Amino acid sequence: MLKIGIIGARGYTGEELLSILVNHKGVKITYLTARVDTPVPISKICPKFKGKPDLVCRNFNKGEALKSADLFFLALPHTASQSVVPLLLAGGKKVIDLSADYRIKDYKLYEKWYKAKHQDKKNLKISVYGLPELYSAKIKNADFIANPGCYPTAAILSLAPLIKANLLKPRKVIIDAKSGYSGAGRKQANDPFWQELKDNFKAYKVDKHQHSPEIEQELSRITNKQIAIIFVPHLLPIERGILETIYAQVSQNSKFKSQKLISLYKKFYKDKPFVRIKNEGEFPQLKDVRNTNFCDIGLKLSEDKKSVVIVSAIDNLVKGACGQAVQNMNLMCGFKETEGLL
Repeated sequence: MLKIGIIGARGYTGEELLSILVNHKGVKITYLTARVDTPVPISKICPKFKGKPDLVCRNFNKGEALKSADLFFLALPHTASQSVVPLLLAGGKKVIDLSADYRIKDYKLYEKWYKAKHQDKKNLKISVYGLPELYSAKIKNADFIANPGCYPTAAILSLAPLIKANLLKPRKVIIDAKSGYSGAGRKQANDPFWQELKDNFKAYKVDKHQHSPEIEQELSRITNKQIAIIFVPHLLPIERGILETIYAQVSQNSKFKSQKLISLYKKFYKDKPFVRIKNEGEFPQLKDVRNTNFCDIGLKLSEDKKSVVIVSAIDNLVKGACGQAVQNMNLMCGFKETEGLL
């Protein structure tokens, strides 16, 4: 039985990780941390966990952590993981970090977008980008995973088959993305965020969201050419789910049809259990993927066959964060890839 620790258990991602892992047959949760005044049962923070198991949640302590678990999930705010990851890796533990701290390989680019100095460049070099559909071989041999962001997960999975087939023109790709409010993290009841959200729908961080360089890095890595994007996220007045509509120019081919494109995607993801490609004329909805680890993708070729519209949907807390993290753990530790997720 693999012993699991969760560092940062009281946010949306910590809660979602617990919900998934308590039903995983191969693991036992043995260590939980959060910023608390005094140690407190997790059921006091989240009553649904009473008795399954009702572990005590306490502040992080290196010695206790290293004695308590074999693999750690870090559900910490951006920049906070850099002080914890080196301690755990030096102690011989496996780590899956759900923050953005180790996703962007160019530390200068990270510092530009996250407005903070990177304090752990050594482990940045060895982190494996944890998108199982593209990097399963590396993940299986990894001790340290940088779990992808939610917006990048949907965007990269939507575009990877097109790029791999050299069908994407190296021009700017437009990504129009909508997310539920859980993507912004858990807020206090009196936070002005809630008033701003009520009966509203808005774009934010227009073409300057911190997930942009992560998306560009991974798309460019697939093709070894620089791919630029225009990324505009929007905030939906719902708790969870991401729907992205992506517009890209494709290489001209007079015989190219939507059905051929769909067949290309189905073949690419043939052995990938969590990507589902819609049939021609069908497109995903948030309700199709909510509370699941699936990414659903629909495609439409324009009438002039010069552009493609890709619509993808994921649950930002599952495939966009915790479900993907558990999927990575399954690959790292020799479990069935779908264990705990289907």
